[in-house]
Amino acid sequence: MECSKGLKWRKQSLKPIETTTSLASRREVEEGSKNGQKPAEEEPLSPSARLFHEPTFNVYVIAIMGCKTRIFPDVVKANLGHTLLRHPRFSSLQVMDERNKGEMKWVRTEVDLEKHVIVPQLEPNIESPQRFLEDYIYNLTKTGIDRSQPLWDLHLLNLRTSESEAVGVFRIHHSLGDGTSLMSLLLACTRQTNDPLALPTVPVKKKQEKKDDDRWFWRIIFMFWSFFQLFRNTVVDVFLFIATTLFLKDTQNPLKGPPGSESNPRRIVYRTVSLDDIKLVKNAMKTTINDVALGITQAGLSRYINRVYGGNNKDEEKDNLPKKIRLRSTLLINLRPSAGIQGLADMMEKDAEAKWGNWIGYVLLPFTIGLRDDPLDYVRDAKATIDRKKHSFEAMFTFSIAELALKLFGVKTASAVSHRIFCHTTMSFSNLVGPLEEIGFYGHPMAFLAPTSYGQPHALMINFQSYVNKMMVVLSVDEGTIPNPHRLCEDMVESLRLIKDAVVSRGLA
Repeated sequence: MECSKGLKWRKQSLKPIETTTSLASRREVEEGSKNGQKPAEEEPLSPSARLFHEPTFNVYVIAIMGCKTRIFPDVVKANLGHTLLRHPRFSSLQVMDERNKGEMKWVRTEVDLEKHVIVPQLEPNIESPQRFLEDYIYNLTKTGIDRSQPLWDLHLLNLRTSESEAVGVFRIHHSLGDGTSLMSLLLACTRQTNDPLALPTVPVKKKQEKKDDDRWFWRIIFMFWSFFQLFRNTVVDVFLFIATTLFLKDTQNPLKGPPGSESNPRRIVYRTVSLDDIKLVKNAMKTTINDVALGITQAGLSRYINRVYGGNNKDEEKDNLPKKIRLRSTLLINLRPSAGIQGLADMMEKDAEAKWGNWIGYVLLPFTIGLRDDPLDYVRDAKATIDRKKHSFEAMFTFSIAELALKLFGVKTASAVSHRIFCHTTMSFSNLVGPLEEIGFYGHPMAFLAPTSYGQPHALMINFQSYVNKMMVVLSVDEGTIPNPHRLCEDMVESLRLIKDAVVSRGLA
């Protein structure tokens, strides 16, 4: 097969086995123990994992993979058997433990790949492949996965779009892990196209070298000032978190969904922009890619909201925005250190230990909404916001508050607290780092990678995902609130162009 050329994978037969129900799985464990066999691994769900099963927070992660070649399902299934299925979360049921007050636990089971790898029969000549893909994923977000099987599936569509020859759509319940860990796990299942045995590499933040000098007095002053800033910022952030839980709401705006948005299906759209353009702005303004991504988002949202307030008039230069708009994003931060791509690959290949699980803290990220004469102001504002958040233990303290609420009052109360935080803010936002090299998913060269999610209470989620020299801008929207997500996507792309042109025209690049 062309797609698997040069890829090292085991030729093993994977027998389809009927996926058991939670009750049957429990019986197997008990019978295995009686017969002297080693019982399947059982482990309680973490508090954060249980939270994702609440009706108001039943979240699924979606990862759209564009491939440069046709996808061969048999090759994918054969490789899944000795990679992804060796991860305990992807081969375990989530079972109610009646002997332990109804708590949920992981119980290993045998997986029928025919139920997890879905290959729809497509018409040979689809008029609009991109719209078909959007509608397919839209219909997917109307459904969940049967809990009588491990909570993930993979849809393989041999559908030619403007950016790929075929598309794979991973759907994974958020209780299996946080977004960053799940993306690392997915990348651990890939290999570099130029070196089929090499794992992908991702950018690593360089550590600043400490300068040896005699200015010890100023170093002590700086240390005390940094500690004071950290303390002050943390106190303010925790106070705002508690206030948001109780009463502090974002301004009602065209992006803020009504109560119950978590139950609505999502339209998922994406656009590719140049990562080199983003790096050009980053280097010229001495910022980070995160700063530029947030700046682009603030600029794009400002354009979109201004147009909506102006009645969608053609005069986009006129300022139709209210004087002050409180618009915040809720970020979910996993405080557990990631095992990394190499660690997860070793876990699947060598049964090595790897850290895994949700330790979720909350960060409330304020967005600056307004029309600016200087496009670079959006990036400057973003840098100031992110620098301020870096000097705060907000995520750690909000995680502790959530854990305390869970232990004292139970999952229902903790879920209600989380739901209020999301309902009192406007959107979700994330930026994930991708591989530096082109990679192949079980021998299928990838053209792009676009992650997002559905089931969250926000009507809008924005994800940035880098891949080689590309950056994917991915929007997951409730069309009842945002009826034209493609226009919002275009506003963000246009904002990057304006920011880049401002850098070039001033000779900063």
